[in-house]
Amino acid sequence: MRKNVYGTPLVECSTEPMTGFYRDGCCYSGPEDRGLHMVCAIMTDEFLEFSRAVGNDLSTPRPEYDFPGLVSGDRWCICLPRWIEAFQAGKAPRIYMRATSEAVLQFVPIEILKKFAIDEE
Repeated sequence: MRKNVYGTPLVECSTEPMTGFYRDGCCYSGPEDRGLHMVCAIMTDEFLEFSRAVGNDLSTPRPEYDFPGLVSGDRWCICLPRWIEAFQAGKAPRIYMRATSEAVLQFVPIEILKKFAIDEE
C-alpha cells in the first residue's frame, strides 16, 4: 500500500486534470519516473510562472501528450526537485499532504512540508 507523508494511505491528488506520472491521479514514483513526481501541489500563478521561467511550462496545453495546461487552483503531481527549487526561491506552492508520497520525507523534513500544507493531521 502506498503511503503519504503522514504514514496513512496515499489519496488521490487529481483526476481533473488527470495527474501523476502514471496518470492515475496519484503522486508516487517508480523506476521509470526520473522526475520524482511525488508532491501533490496546488498551482498558483506565481509557481506556474516560476516553473516556466526555469524551463518547465505547465500552463501551455500540449495535446500531443494529453496535457491540458494548468491554471491556478489545479492540483498536480509535481517533481520533488522542482518543489525544492521553488521553495529555495520563495515560490513553493501549497501541498495536499495526504496525496504527497511518504518518499518525499527522504529529502524534505515534515516540519517544512507542514508550513505549506493545506491539510493538517
